[in-house]
Amino acid sequence: MCGNNMSAPLPAIVPAARKATAAVVFLHGLGDTGHGWAEAFAGIRLPHVKYIFPHAPTMPVSLNMRMSMPSWFDIYGLSPDADEDEAGIKRASENLKTLIEQEVRNGIPSHRIILGGFSQGGALSLYTALTTQQKLAGVIALSSWLPLRKSFPQAAANSANKDMHVLQCHGDADPLVPLMFGTQTAEKMKSLINPANMAFKTYRGLPHSTCPEEMVDVKRFIEKHLPAVSDE
Repeated sequence: MCGNNMSAPLPAIVPAARKATAAVVFLHGLGDTGHGWAEAFAGIRLPHVKYIFPHAPTMPVSLNMRMSMPSWFDIYGLSPDADEDEAGIKRASENLKTLIEQEVRNGIPSHRIILGGFSQGGALSLYTALTTQQKLAGVIALSSWLPLRKSFPQAAANSANKDMHVLQCHGDADPLVPLMFGTQTAEKMKSLINPANMAFKTYRGLPHSTCPEEMVDVKRFIEKHLPAVSDE
């Protein structure tokens, strides 16, 4: 199955309470949709920020016995040496870059856009930010990893985001994407961007999910790097 013509439903969009001068694009994890994350962000929204929660297309996932479910790309295994769906990751990344371009055309400059995601969605956000020529405000990666990590640093040669800010968060009780993956990703990220702009936070007892403490950290990161502008 080729996958190029797989279409996903339109994103869940939470408009800004006043004129949108910034945006957060946040990608869900495997088997999920954008709606749950739209609800999770409800309590931390900022009035000048537009929030976009895309839905992944449905495809067979090798990790789950080829069952069809929402997925940004195929996953063969969750170990550091597992094979990766290089073509699918790159295709999904191009689609995400197109979504960013749409927001730029809508009047929000790319440097006022934060990419983010949970698990597989965070993986795609990290990969896209490192390989795009669109200058971004930053990335939020929750319970995540950097895909195709052996392609770096070469894959990031033309990146506009060597000084971007990254918030990476991980539960220390994650049974699906172990904390070690998060730690390895944080170390790799420090070699690809300004290490002073890389924050890695862990949460005691947190499994493969989020928690209120983590969402407060996410809100603070967005407030800091997408501040209100004076002409609103």
